[in-house]
Amino acid sequence: MKLALDTNRYSDLMRQLPEAIDVVASADSIFIPFIVLAELRYGFLKGGRARDNEAKLQRFIAEAGVDILWPSETTVDVFASLKLQLRKQGTPIPDNDLWIASLVLSLGIALYHRDGHFKHVPQLRQI
Repeated sequence: MKLALDTNRYSDLMRQLPEAIDVVASADSIFIPFIVLAELRYGFLKGGRARDNEAKLQRFIAEAGVDILWPSETTVDVFASLKLQLRKQGTPIPDNDLWIASLVLSLGIALYHRDGHFKHVPQLRQI
């Protein structure tokens, strides 16, 4: 299974929560959406352990089977369609999460998260 991590699940993994460890261990490939990378680095800068957290992130990204997801033109098209769908549904979600959903949808990857608003995107494979 190909699995993309949301920011909160990456944090769970770094805190060594058993559920996160089990889910990530069962994946064939792990992906970090570029937005998650930005959110993590923002959090690192706000905190007092930026260097340590960045070093952990770099080690994780360097592991075999871990890659960063970057947007393509297809991602942009999915973003536009999904934003319109959510507006028509009356269930908008934050743009950062909309980008994450668009990335994983455009690539057919499951998203591992614990954000309730992703439930408004029924076509998204969620864990």
